[in-house]
Amino acid sequence: MPNMFTRRQFAARALAVPLLGAAFPAPARAGVADPAAFVKQFADKLVAIVNGGGDTDAKRAALQPVIDQDVDVAAIGRFCLARFWNTATPAQQEKYVGVFHQVLMHAISSHLGEYQGVSFTFGATRPEGTSTVVSTVVTRPNAPAANIGWVVSTASGTPKVVDVLAEGTSMRLEQRADYTSYLSRHNSDIDALIAALQRQVSGG
Repeated sequence: MPNMFTRRQFAARALAVPLLGAAFPAPARAGVADPAAFVKQFADKLVAIVNGGGDTDAKRAALQPVIDQDVDVAAIGRFCLARFWNTATPAQQEKYVGVFHQVLMHAISSHLGEYQGVSFTFGATRPEGTSTVVSTVVTRPNAPAANIGWVVSTASGTPKVVDVLAEGTSMRLEQRADYTSYLSRHNSDIDALIAALQRQVSGG
């Protein structure tokens, strides 16, 4: 089964995904020329959600709008499917992106309790191709600090997170390698990949 968001990798991935609660008023969005301000904006909300009150269900509900708004889930999903995206039917593409979104949400929400006391320190910003990497250091009690780079693209017209660099390693590149390996072992069967991802969400 493709192993999305393993426990070993989860800390970097979950902490670097922008999270915005519906219960928190949204300030004006940062301009497309200021990805650092954009990342700072939803990192502050991440801290508010993780360190705030409410049970897991409430926090999961709070995560949904920011992921939909500020993470380019569809673009990340297409990237991870690599060359197989072009061989998938439109129906398979739609179903895959939907379950990819579910796996992401499940992975984050199932570990929320582990991140009480989380905080961010912001560092340098650098261009990377057509995107911008915003460097942060993520700290939480009783755990080593993690160097996290949030890759922000404005290709859609507004800033969106399209990748996470955990100690310099691209999470979407790792995930693409996992999916490519899985599909290569399963006769390029997109439906098999979708079913495997659905089992991850359901815990099967």
